[in-house]
Amino acid sequence: MNFYAECQRALETPDIETKSEIIDALIAQVESGETVPEGFVPTVFDRPSYADIAEVVSPRDLPRRRDFGTREGLATLVHSITHIEFSAIDLALDAVYRFPQMPTAYRLDWLVVAQDEVRHFGMLHAVLERLRHRYGDWPVHSGLFEMSMKTAGDVLDRMAVIPRYFEAGGLDVNPRIVARLQPHRDNSDVKEVIEALGVIETEEIDHVRKGNRWFRWLCSERVLEISETFLSILDRYNLRSRQRPQMNITARREAGFACEELLQLGAPECN
Repeated sequence: MNFYAECQRALETPDIETKSEIIDALIAQVESGETVPEGFVPTVFDRPSYADIAEVVSPRDLPRRRDFGTREGLATLVHSITHIEFSAIDLALDAVYRFPQMPTAYRLDWLVVAQDEVRHFGMLHAVLERLRHRYGDWPVHSGLFEMSMKTAGDVLDRMAVIPRYFEAGGLDVNPRIVARLQPHRDNSDVKEVIEALGVIETEEIDHVRKGNRWFRWLCSERVLEISETFLSILDRYNLRSRQRPQMNITARREAGFACEELLQLGAPECN
């Protein structure tokens, strides 16, 4: 099969089962020694694959999250996280598809990430279905997709912005969501969401670690200083926060961030 044609087909389909089957086949092809077609030019997409099944709106028009102790309140939360996981599947696939000049190990890393994200989506969507909803029942925003297209021109920017900024930010948010769910843990659906978030956090640490590894590899290849380069990219995309974020220092350190970087990003302390 044509590796990049199949990768594009996975990116464009909204069907999770099709995505999953293609990802598995792509991993098998990489492991067997796929080659990059000469003259391959990736497409810059004008819409995300989920636009076929969910209404895409501005973030300010998203429904407000309700009391997580109610079925509808929990469902809106699970739907929003499910959307992040769906988006993450395509982000990982696009990291493979968009940058054919990268080593085979890079392609394998992000295909395995895509495989993980499919599983995360499935865990959360199973809860959503028990809550009598499906992905697409509420509007979603396309911020991550838009940022992936903005960083389509340079793999260094992509590694800085998607795994090192947005996915690392997810490590910060995850414990806060779990803390809000804990008072409702006697509800079996809430308990399952908490358990799913625990699995997701552990595996997302590995995803961010892969982003860190390839960002550092690219900096070495281009003879760039890591921290300064990262901060300059964040500035270029207007991503530097003026507020000190509540960082999950332990998870970020495990994912490969240096204390120097975390302090520069606003962490009050780091050991």
